[in-house]
Amino acid sequence: MNLFEKLTLPNGSVIANRIAKAAMEENMADADQAPSEHLMRLYQSWADGEAGLILTGNVMVDGRAVTGPGGVVLEDDRNLDKFKRWAGIGRSGGAQFWLQINHPGRQMQANLGQETWAPSAVPLDLGKLSNRFAVPRMMTADLISEVIGRFATSARLGEQAGFTGVEIHAAHGYLVNQFLSPLTNQRTDQWGGSLENRARLLVEIVKAVRAVVSPHFAVAVKLNSADFQRGGFTTDDARQVVEMLGRLPVDLVELSGGSYEAPAMQGQARDGRTLAREAYFLEFARDIKAVAKMPVMVTGGIRRRPVVEQVLGTGVDMVGMATALAIDPFLPRDWRLGKDTAPELAPITWKNKVLASLANMAVVKFQLNKLSKGQTPNPKVSPLRALTLQQIAIAFRTRQYRRWVAQRSAV
Repeated sequence: MNLFEKLTLPNGSVIANRIAKAAMEENMADADQAPSEHLMRLYQSWADGEAGLILTGNVMVDGRAVTGPGGVVLEDDRNLDKFKRWAGIGRSGGAQFWLQINHPGRQMQANLGQETWAPSAVPLDLGKLSNRFAVPRMMTADLISEVIGRFATSARLGEQAGFTGVEIHAAHGYLVNQFLSPLTNQRTDQWGGSLENRARLLVEIVKAVRAVVSPHFAVAVKLNSADFQRGGFTTDDARQVVEMLGRLPVDLVELSGGSYEAPAMQGQARDGRTLAREAYFLEFARDIKAVAKMPVMVTGGIRRRPVVEQVLGTGVDMVGMATALAIDPFLPRDWRLGKDTAPELAPITWKNKVLASLANMAVVKFQLNKLSKGQTPNPKVSPLRALTLQQIAIAFRTRQYRRWVAQRSAV
């Protein structure tokens, strides 16, 4: 399959080619937790780079629950003009532009000062860093219903702003993934126990979103192919969930994997084993593609055109690229022009796997910050320098977020 071949989604909308800019968490919200000028400039680079699909980083459905202190929030229409401008920029090169909508559940830092909720009161296990995350409270049925409504509201507002779709984040250990995993969902009511019950939140969110958007607006799901933790969400679980989604109007499923505890999305399993250097989740994608009734996208470490062609050759419909497009946002355009470019970051081999994971994310964010300022990325940056700068930025953003929360509470 040609990577520049168009893809028609089940809803009839068309993606210009088979390359997607996968979501990365930018943490570049302004003081109103809305898209900032830096974020706009960053997405202009990707719009000019000619990816067929551009996915935003996490857009939070609840301002009280964010994956990071600089997270963009879309829960009402107060900043809709900024979202309209962001949507226009993302679509300016002809790409489909989708909001990735998310709720962190227990994966929210304690110093943000917000109460943490999850399907069950199961804390994160990050070794010495575990105390950075509060023990979550078990969600009530009313709160679960509220969250479903919030996903629908964010999707409706996203379409109103001019985005062409949403991706519901049900991977990487965030709230919907927490409901899917038996490790984090120990409920005995209709939201826990069997896989059908554990998948109920995702199914109800899809239904609620689809009920408030137009038929041509894309509704996608990001799903873990596995959690890479013993006793967690398995590949067989993923296959069955995709079959459930096949009975709903879902336009695409993106397969990834892992969580904060087992960052497989960075190529690491829970025990520190290194996964394949590129296309981490391709083996799982081939199995799931066999039962999928919607297009399937695979994301994870892909950076070379031959690997993209190999992935598409297995029958997978789209390839998501993240880190490679943080280093070179114009990679799809360069490939179309015949250039053999393959951007890469050096692996971080620190003994402390949690710190190595944080450093890896910091190195990627260093590249995003460069692009947001109109500067050239520097993939050879020292991981320690990137991590230090990231911690300083997080401290600033944390104070900014807490001020925003205080101002909202005072109204």
